[in-house]
Amino acid sequence: MTAHKPGDPTTLNRLYGRSIGKPLRAYQQSLVDDFLPQIAPPADGPVTSEILFGDAPGHGRPLHFEIGFGSGEHMAERADMLPDHGFIGAEPFLNGVAAALGHAKERGLPNIRIHHGDALEVLSRIPDGALSFVYLLHPDPWPKARHAKRRMMNDGPVQMIADKLRPGGEFRFGTDHDIYLRHALMVMRRHTGAFEWLAESPPDWQNRPGGWSETRYEKKAREVFGHEVWYFRYRRR
Repeated sequence: MTAHKPGDPTTLNRLYGRSIGKPLRAYQQSLVDDFLPQIAPPADGPVTSEILFGDAPGHGRPLHFEIGFGSGEHMAERADMLPDHGFIGAEPFLNGVAAALGHAKERGLPNIRIHHGDALEVLSRIPDGALSFVYLLHPDPWPKARHAKRRMMNDGPVQMIADKLRPGGEFRFGTDHDIYLRHALMVMRRHTGAFEWLAESPPDWQNRPGGWSETRYEKKAREVFGHEVWYFRYRRR
């Protein structure tokens, strides 16, 4: 497993803002108290399909990892679409975790595992080459230049994503923020040795690809704020 030194941008403790919003309703609180411990990844040690889903050694299912899943709509849709795959989501915002727990429980999705907290802490414990997909959809843009080091799309996190993806695995990134878009493309150009951009013409990044479900945030960005949304798919070389 690739080591990441303290002080490396990969290990910044705060790549996100607030972690709690409105008080949870009683049902949401019960999900956090009772259901989350049942489907959370282990607090330490390796994070593998054998540990998460009881797969036989050497016969693990394809694993997907979503960084900052918001309310969990995309993760739930993908898990429902691919029941033989395993999904790991990490989100620091408690209200989003509660919403995702509701999706997992009410839709009966046994192939989801949810971490409330820092995505990079869990990602760092996944063996190199173990993931088939990584998703980063509408991350916090941290638009001010002095906060750029907090963006998930930076060299340290991107290198960690590359390490954890298997050859041929896919990294999907989406944003509606033009400053973040330019920054992300600049970062990804520095990682062309690890990633191949799966785009041949503008419609490839202007239109949502098949199998990429719309999130609540994306719908609001497009319909309420009138933002353009961009979609990027990168294949691990």
